[in-house]
Amino acid sequence: MSFTEGREEIHLPAEVNWEMLDKSRFFFLGAALFSGVTAALYPAVVVKTRLQVAMPSPAAVPAPPSAVRIATAILRREGFRGLYRGLSTSLAGTVPARALYMAALESTKSAVGTASVRLGASDSAAAAAASAAAGVTAAIAAQVVWTPVDVVSQRLMVADSCGGVGSGAALFKSILLSDGLRGLYRGFGVSILTYAPSNAVWWLSYAMAQRAIWGMVGSRNDGRWIVAVQGMSAAAAGGAAAVVTMPLDTIKTRLQVMDGGGGGGEMRGGIGRTVAGILKEGGWKACYRGLGPRWASMSLSAMTMITTYEFLKRVSAKEGAFTA
Repeated sequence: MSFTEGREEIHLPAEVNWEMLDKSRFFFLGAALFSGVTAALYPAVVVKTRLQVAMPSPAAVPAPPSAVRIATAILRREGFRGLYRGLSTSLAGTVPARALYMAALESTKSAVGTASVRLGASDSAAAAAASAAAGVTAAIAAQVVWTPVDVVSQRLMVADSCGGVGSGAALFKSILLSDGLRGLYRGFGVSILTYAPSNAVWWLSYAMAQRAIWGMVGSRNDGRWIVAVQGMSAAAAGGAAAVVTMPLDTIKTRLQVMDGGGGGGEMRGGIGRTVAGILKEGGWKACYRGLGPRWASMSLSAMTMITTYEFLKRVSAKEGAFTA
């Protein structure tokens, strides 16, 4: 692919599109690779979640807990295992959620990109539109599976501070019996409002960052340069998406973690009451509690995920469809 930057034409490395993939290999290898990445980055998610649900002490007005303080407290009270609470539940949902995500992402990107070019859009405009549309579609598809997993795994993450809740399977059954499917999909609307724009921002930023970086370094066919540019672009996109959607993520986490049937009664009123409660605790700054771990997690995750994902697409290409 090429695009014009001023008067100079920049050639981007060729992409592996949806039609070029061996789907069975793509999904099988993807499940294994992304499960490993999820496990490696999981402790940052646990710390971020604990920060988001941390309540101020009524006896005093202490400084908001820091990520380091939360991580140290977990290690002191629960040991290393505390940083991996809910991991098995999270991994159980990763495979189907990622499969839906990747299928929706690649098929939408291919369809929208082709349609945009046919309508007369430039290559760069078509790529930007395809990336944003694909991010939205993929996020919505994945949340159908991921929201119930998120509800259960996040409650397990904060189990020490909110009381023991047993295993993931027991908690899943408990929520289903007490609140029905509605309980498992608590925060689904906010999840869509969080992840749809987050994914749109991410994929759009990623496409733009790649073009900007390739514009600076020039056309290179070296594999190491390709990986480096993709990694830097992904990290920048992940950081941007983290900042833009952090308040919505905090609201979503509170809705999903606080038990509507007891404990956290101030959260029963839904989104409005949740927002009011967060603002009462510390104003808009409270909406950004956990931004550091989330920013680091999303940037590192994005860098790791995209290099893994691009590698996955190349090793999953049909015979003769792509030449590295």
